[in-house]
Amino acid sequence: MTGFLQNTFNGLVSGAFYALLALGLAVIFGMLRVVNFAHGAFYMLGAFGAYVLLAEAGVPFWAALVIMPVALAVVGMILERAVIHRLTRLDPLYNFLLTFGLTLILQDLVKTRYGVQSSPYATPDELSGSVDFGLFDFPTYRVFILGFAVLLCVAVWWVLTRTRIGMVVRASTERPELTRAFGIDVGRWVTPVFGFGIGLAGLAGVLAAPMRAVNPLMGADLIIVVFAVVVIGGLGSIFGSVAAGFGIGLVQAWGEAYLSEFPIVSQTIVFVVMAAVLLWRPAGLFGREEAPA
Repeated sequence: MTGFLQNTFNGLVSGAFYALLALGLAVIFGMLRVVNFAHGAFYMLGAFGAYVLLAEAGVPFWAALVIMPVALAVVGMILERAVIHRLTRLDPLYNFLLTFGLTLILQDLVKTRYGVQSSPYATPDELSGSVDFGLFDFPTYRVFILGFAVLLCVAVWWVLTRTRIGMVVRASTERPELTRAFGIDVGRWVTPVFGFGIGLAGLAGVLAAPMRAVNPLMGADLIIVVFAVVVIGGLGSIFGSVAAGFGIGLVQAWGEAYLSEFPIVSQTIVFVVMAAVLLWRPAGLFGREEAPA
């Protein structure tokens, strides 16, 4: 029982990263119809930015948790206006290739400056140690990540569902054509929403820095799983992306714990789930089925 609870908690923590990244991808795809392959690179920049701020300027974790998401959100808005905006009317493949190329450029720039070795990032003193849950102890920092991610997802949900601006953004994200039909200028929300999605990726990277190795390729493998999460939840579905993120985190943790004798199965279980969902419901668990032409 104790082992199951520990594995479940680990799965929820991993799911918290998936949820934050998938949430950003969902709003970007929903409004722009852009498959942002560079999302993992911005996650990596969030972690590396926190590392550089601490190592070279002495900026602590708590300040980096604010500075890096805001800085990367601004970079994302500039990128959207300068480059991505010009390709949104074309086939989505063009923006996919653009963001894929951007990923390679960002990774190579970081590798050139800092090399390929992993860099350690110390856990904040306030979050060191462990929390006693009775049946087991769990690292305080992981408890913080889970609580922080849940609160952030709830806050984003509240803004999107309880405020006028949030409702407009949600409608523009999930049903852009219908929103335009009601006379709402979807275009004015594109740039800030893209920046918001990038900021979430950077935030996830800062949170990952004390827990995972900070290196130029840390987002490369993760982004593939996050794309699977978004597909499972439903492309453009905000709730679906968050729910699928936590769900896939649990599936992965249980698979690694109880299918360790079959490493191929435990490593590919996410994609097996994705294939099953697509066969059963091509739009994803919470996505909207497209009307036939």
